[in-house]
Amino acid sequence: MDRDLIVERAQDYTARERDSAFRREVEELLADSSREDERGRAALEELEDRFYRNLEFGTGGLRGLIGGGYNRMNTLVVKSATQGLATYLIKTFPHKARSGALSAVLAYDSRHYSAEFAEAAALIFAANGIRAYLFSGMRPTPELSFAIRSLSCDTGAVVTASHNPPKYNGYKAYWNDGSQVIPPHDVGIIEEVNRVSRIKEMDREEALDKGLLKIIDREVDEPYQAMVKAALFRPRLIRERAAEVTIVYTPLHGTGAMHVEKVLGDLGLKVITVPEQREGNGDFPTVEFPNPEEAPALKMAIDLGKAEKADVIMATDPDADRFGIAVPSRGKPRGEDYTLITGNQMGVLLADYIFLSLKELGSFPANAAMVNSIVTTGMQARVAASYGAECLECLTGFKWIADLMRRCDTGELDKKIVFGTEESYGYLVENDVRDKDGISAAALTAEMTLYWRSKGKSLLERLEELYIRDGYWQELGISKYFQGPEGPAIMAGIMEEYRSRPPMLLGGIAVEKVRDIKAGLWLYPQAGGEARKGETLDLPPSDVLQFYLKDGTVVSARPSGTEPKIKFYATCCAPVEADGLPAARAEAARKLEAINRDIRAVIDR
Repeated sequence: MDRDLIVERAQDYTARERDSAFRREVEELLADSSREDERGRAALEELEDRFYRNLEFGTGGLRGLIGGGYNRMNTLVVKSATQGLATYLIKTFPHKARSGALSAVLAYDSRHYSAEFAEAAALIFAANGIRAYLFSGMRPTPELSFAIRSLSCDTGAVVTASHNPPKYNGYKAYWNDGSQVIPPHDVGIIEEVNRVSRIKEMDREEALDKGLLKIIDREVDEPYQAMVKAALFRPRLIRERAAEVTIVYTPLHGTGAMHVEKVLGDLGLKVITVPEQREGNGDFPTVEFPNPEEAPALKMAIDLGKAEKADVIMATDPDADRFGIAVPSRGKPRGEDYTLITGNQMGVLLADYIFLSLKELGSFPANAAMVNSIVTTGMQARVAASYGAECLECLTGFKWIADLMRRCDTGELDKKIVFGTEESYGYLVENDVRDKDGISAAALTAEMTLYWRSKGKSLLERLEELYIRDGYWQELGISKYFQGPEGPAIMAGIMEEYRSRPPMLLGGIAVEKVRDIKAGLWLYPQAGGEARKGETLDLPPSDVLQFYLKDGTVVSARPSGTEPKIKFYATCCAPVEADGLPAARAEAARKLEAINRDIRAVIDR
């Protein structure tokens, strides 16, 4: 980008940004950029990264590095995004706007500036005549979704960067059903955000005096906790056998402790929280990534679990929508060694337990269904089918699971969705939240652990039973970051290469067909890549390619919607035959390693 344009955009930002810390960052870079030395060149390069584009308000909202600049997360960018959302809301519901009946709810996690960004957003809503409910302290993302529904709000937002490193923050926008926005609202909001030229503002005291800002806590906390407990199947079993189970838990310096400790404690369960990770801390000082998907993030919890001889180790990410566990390893005394359960495996266990419980309790609906994303293990569909239920698929992102739930609510789909999940440690086990919920997943996992113990089994033993019945399934995830201005173009080039010249083989296995969700086509590489006429996809367009291999393995590729990286997912199955699970595991691992080599040959060059 031209130096003069960079400087012009930086000066425009400093004139508009009211937060002195963010403004000072850019002012210092501007001063250094005039130097004719290495320091000056470094400052100009940093300014270019902060101003070569505006931080994109995408379909999931905002996410980026914290700092001054239009390509960073800061107060001005959050205010501008909220003004666009407010304008769209007023245009969408003009009658409610005229009567002053519009409302929004704001929540935030433990990250740096989360509280400041949330209050700034609340005051923008207030300035636009939209009543803003703001939590008095940090709260989990699923509680934000619950609050929108329970308070009958028209929109909401949570300030969080989920499981990203400490230097990131984000802003997720929600609609009136408690789910993140989808078409057509996402496109309409983005257009309004991009058109913002003037931001309406109001100070805190005026907003409180006019009743346009209301601080909330217990009036939502207590109903949310009651809802989580009401979603359980066997509260009596928990009351009778709670003393048999010890749970070690970590919120990874995030928002989960207040609800996990309260809900599980009310049930009589012994919960030992990792003390060094209990309190909210945006530096996440004990972990490199505050993500329960990452094994190192659970190290302190596992160490404590060994000392306490825990029956299950639980973790939630900073905004407590993701949930992960570790359980005692097979064949080892409790407390000696622990096995991490993957997101796909956890989804299998929960699906099995939910369907089984509905059957046992006589409440299995005739049209029962679960939902998972297109990159989630195929094993879940087999589990659902074993109970006479259906497994619906949707695009990656819990907003699409919520959309299917909405379509069922309105009668558009004649299904009763009892469970939603995606491979990235997201689970929804109840119907009052429309996003993944690590709190309710923790409560149901505690109950599930007790249930299988009452049957003389561990969670791993139940999982192995399912493998023997439905085949051994294993998954592979590959991610590569492409930072900087050139990153998007590189990722687009990789997708275009796969799209225009789909491979005939992956891992030495023939590619039978390719699902191009962006183009809405099925392609057949063995037939020259010809698109078959008449085949349509019942999915919204998205930049996703899926390769269906001859042996049933599925490999998916998509650029991330929230980070500068491209992601690949593979799920494959090996039947469990006379030589048992070890042979099936070895066969699945061999296939995935060969697929990994082929993908790396493309993305690492």
